[in-house]
Amino acid sequence: MPETEVSFSGRIFSAADLDLIRETLRDFSNLSLTELSKTICELLEWKRPTGKLKYEECRAFLEHLRDQGIVALPGLRATAAPGPRHVVSTSQSDAQAPVTGSAGDFDPLLLHLVQASNSTLNSLFKQYVDRYHYLRYRIPFGAHLRYLVESSQLPGRNLACLQFSSPAWTMAPRDVWIGWNAAQRKRNLQFVVSNSRFLILPWVNVKGLASKILSLATRRLPQDWLALYGYRPLLLETLVDRSRFSGTCYRAANWIHLGATQGRGRMDRNHAAHGQAIKDIFVYPLCRHAREQLRSAEFPIFIDREEPELPL
Repeated sequence: MPETEVSFSGRIFSAADLDLIRETLRDFSNLSLTELSKTICELLEWKRPTGKLKYEECRAFLEHLRDQGIVALPGLRATAAPGPRHVVSTSQSDAQAPVTGSAGDFDPLLLHLVQASNSTLNSLFKQYVDRYHYLRYRIPFGAHLRYLVESSQLPGRNLACLQFSSPAWTMAPRDVWIGWNAAQRKRNLQFVVSNSRFLILPWVNVKGLASKILSLATRRLPQDWLALYGYRPLLLETLVDRSRFSGTCYRAANWIHLGATQGRGRMDRNHAAHGQAIKDIFVYPLCRHAREQLRSAEFPIFIDREEPELPL
């Protein structure tokens, strides 16, 4: 049955949008995937608030449509079987000797930005998260940043992984706390960033390390986000599975507990999983009067610059 609409990265694509995508893929089959993504973004007016094309999200969307059998990507039909891509673990991510002590013993901590252009860090990050995080590795939705955490006292030894990506579209406790209406949320949700993965590697048992990493990340992320996406976020959020964790490290890093989710995920439109995976909601304001700014923020005029090409 033909798809009538598809939801991806906070946007709903209609049947007409999907037909336009198929037509573009057919008519411009000689273009690279990046060029196709940019072309489709222009046709669909899929842009960041800065005016830049969301071609990275579009590339991921095209792969998603391919994996679901909705479209065929020119030149890529025989590269892999349909279905999600799996992370292959190597000896690089094998368990290492235990690391113990207190957080102060490992100062200063270093956050290494993980980008697709650095194949070594990119592969290692994916392996660590897929192998040791209970949610495993998933391609993050929308704009995102990833870090590997190292101590200058243990050069070459990674201690933790952090991933920040697109926030939840709606969460009642968060939305009530901010006090915005649907139009304000739609306009300014990009100012909210989700800490979607946080992994202390299982052989690391260092008291106070998690909260120290979170504090360091809250100071580092706004500048990195600005450099990559052209604006500063105003609020961080995260969801903590209360059946597994207490959220102590977020509380210790001064994140604010707002309540709990209803136990549903992004794709649970029919409320089939209601109450099954309740998570505590924590937020961290990145500036003064964050709530007021999230209700009233308007994007300034940005200097136009070419975005770096990132490998798929």
